[in-house]
Parts: sequence; C-alpha cells; structure tokens
Amino acid sequence: MKKLIGPKKIRTAVFISGKGSNLKNLIRYSKIKTYPFSINLIISNYNKAKGLKYSNIFNIEKKIIKYDKKIKIDNKILKILKKKNIKLICLAGFMKILSKNFIKRFDGKIINIHPSLLPKYKGLNTHYRAIKNREKFAGCTVHYVNSKLDSGKIILQRKVKISKKDNHISLAKKVLKLEHLVYPAAIKIILD
Repeated sequence: MKKLIGPKKIRTAVFISGKGSNLKNLIRYSKIKTYPFSINLIISNYNKAKGLKYSNIFNIEKKIIKYDKKIKIDNKILKILKKKNIKLICLAGFMKILSKNFIKRFDGKIINIHPSLLPKYKGLNTHYRAIKNREKFAGCTVHYVNSKLDSGKIILQRKVKISKKDNHISLAKKVLKLEHLVYPAAIKIILD
C-alpha cells in the first residue's frame, strides 16, 4: 500500500472580482504544510480583475465567467467545479451574488470574507458607514454563504479599534491586514 506524504489538501476555488489581495494571501497559506487546502482554480466575473495575474504567477488555472444568464452560468460553473474536483469555494471580493440554486447545488462549502463585524454593515461601504455611525470597532467576518446577503453562519470574526484619526480609507487598510490573518485561520477551523 502506498503511503501518503503529508495531509491531503482540500481542493479549493477562489472567486474574485478585483485586486486579489486575499487570493494572494490564501495561495501563500495553501503552500504551508499545516494548512489543509490547496488553491486549484481562480474564477472571476471580470476579465480585467487585477487578481487574475496570480494565476500566471502561481501557475493556477483561471476561468473568466461573464455573468449574463444566471441559470446557464450556474450550470457552467458547477460543471467546471465538478471537473476540477473542487470541494470548497472561497469568495474573496467577488462582486456577484450567487443564486440560491447554485448555493444549494454546490454540495461542498462556500465561504466568504466580509469587511465588517456582521451582522452589522452587510453589503457595501462598510468602513464609511462604521465611521459615520461613530463605531468604536470595525473588523471582518468569515461566514458560510447562504441565499441571504452576508447572513450565513459566522465561522470567525476579529475586530480592530477605530481611532479618531481614521477615515474610510485608513480603516479599510487596517481591516484588510486583519482579513489576511482571519481568512486562512477560518479555513483551517472548518477543514481540520
């Protein structure tokens, strides 16, 4: 019998729409022996997403999926995921809402990172809204994806203090640093 070397890594797809800093970070963590996932596919709805460059840098297959006809697109993505034996989807700045059908039919797990302390500030402009409401803390949340926007069960959440000098741009930078620690940690929690 053949002996397995090291733990088996869960095949993962990362969905992006923008710069891909969380994608780059997850790729880095996936290379660490003790992290139980590998990044095997990058999917983007936007062909000019800057994060797509990591596909070439790290030699990971990418697919650009134009979102027009929802059901057709769902089926196309599901076929690709099945063919690639993907067991986990990580949404990382993916600016499209997945359909109920897609969420139900993907029998693996779908998780997302959101730049607020959910259930507060679902959706967009989270940092701006937190400052406007004079919150003392901001943060990020990794949660399971369900059919309601930013409403799935929380896996991990971390907070950061909002200083009097912070504006939405400086706060976004603070929270992003936190995201880079929290996302891989959350994946480790659900897969270990």
